[in-house]
Amino acid sequence: MSGHDQLVHCLCEVTRLLWKLLLPLVFLCVLLIAVLVLLVLAVRLWLQSNRSARRVRDNRPTVAFFHPYCNAGGGGERVLWCAIRALQNRYADINFVVYTGDQGVTGQQILDGAQRRFNIALPRPVQFVFLRHRLLVEPGLFPHFTLLGQSVGSVFLGWEALTEFVPDLYIDSMGYAFTLPLFRYLGGCSVGSYVHYPTISTDMLSVVRERNPRFNNPDYVTNSLFLSAFKVVYYCLFALLYGMAGSCSDLIMVNSSWTLDHILTLWRAPNRTHVVYPPCDVSAFLDIPLEEDGDKKCHSIVSVAQFRPEKDHRLQIRAFKKVLDRRRAGAGGGEALKLVLIGGCRNQEDEDRVLLLRGLCQELGVADKVEFKLNVAFEELKREMGEATIGLHTMWNEHFGIGVVECMAAGKVILAHKSGGPQLDIVVPFEGGQTGFLADDEDGYAEAIERILAMPPASRLQLRRNGRQSVARFSDQEFEACFLAAMEPLMGTLER
Repeated sequence: MSGHDQLVHCLCEVTRLLWKLLLPLVFLCVLLIAVLVLLVLAVRLWLQSNRSARRVRDNRPTVAFFHPYCNAGGGGERVLWCAIRALQNRYADINFVVYTGDQGVTGQQILDGAQRRFNIALPRPVQFVFLRHRLLVEPGLFPHFTLLGQSVGSVFLGWEALTEFVPDLYIDSMGYAFTLPLFRYLGGCSVGSYVHYPTISTDMLSVVRERNPRFNNPDYVTNSLFLSAFKVVYYCLFALLYGMAGSCSDLIMVNSSWTLDHILTLWRAPNRTHVVYPPCDVSAFLDIPLEEDGDKKCHSIVSVAQFRPEKDHRLQIRAFKKVLDRRRAGAGGGEALKLVLIGGCRNQEDEDRVLLLRGLCQELGVADKVEFKLNVAFEELKREMGEATIGLHTMWNEHFGIGVVECMAAGKVILAHKSGGPQLDIVVPFEGGQTGFLADDEDGYAEAIERILAMPPASRLQLRRNGRQSVARFSDQEFEACFLAAMEPLMGTLER
């Protein structure tokens, strides 16, 4: 037998063997799928029996909010507490639950913190479900493939939440979209979401494609064609999964026009998507007097933002340094300047970031002119806002910008990043008048600060008036009306 005939014979034998194995393999696949389906059905029945027992015990439905960082002091937490307050005022016969990963605090301490930071008091208590594995969604746990790691971690954290308490209506108020199919298909719950910021966006894809360095796109990636191409593929696949998870939501609320554009592109559910601007404590700042500030001896520039990397406090410090250098060179006025950075620290990683920012101030020689105010009470925040001349914001593609609105309500001249919500929704002309300034790099910020300080006090006062009047559309009352209108169809499905 020739070598060719032997090769043909071997191929035939391999083909026969594979054909013989095909039927058992198909049978095994069908068996595994059947076992998986039965397992899912069994888990669903078990969870629904838990919910039925709870309904019999409580004799009323329950709405649960998934917010692992509910004891933080950011804009997302303000949305959470305003949303619960609005629902409690409207629906007296419904219980409310908050899934939180905060440890070492009681529910009452969390509520007291919300009142201290946001001036929000709930009409009646809520039940807290304390989750033990919030570490699974901490970005520090995933130095690489952070989006994927946090999303997988959120599924496990969501599973812990679901097994601890099965609600009738589940609301993801922090952006963990991969928990939505878990609660819908396993828990049998109606599900809704309030999206502050899409986990991935077309802008993030553009940054990687164009190989632009950002806080989430380091130099070693931008300098490598292979790594950049790999990251684009990774982002595209993740965006596909993210869209599939988000599309499970019965109700989608987004906080700005910018977020709306991206969620419509990714989740493709326009009929279920509503813009609900987040609540800003506009009224609390209206008693700060608006008057000319030409006799000020020191102009304060205040920033209100959590100490997260995307807030780009480094840009604020570097731009402030540039302004000081120009004024020393004789290009500015003689008034003293200081920069006040106010924000919340969620964890040790945020506190370490503050230490690095303090180090940057020392390195640039501006430490004596930069103040850090961490986790401050509302009264101190309001006092600092009252003393400030300029409100500063530097986050690229900020989804909305509650801090921007609060600065404008306090009568400060706002200087925000020329992107995202501030550009599209907030720092826009009001009745034909300018409401603030926009910039996108160190030079732009430094020039805008100099321009603001060089304005005649009367002109600056008029701009501050325009800004304050323009933000009435972002009040707590407007949020409650829009939020309740969006939630009404879902709330109507709850059995009383």
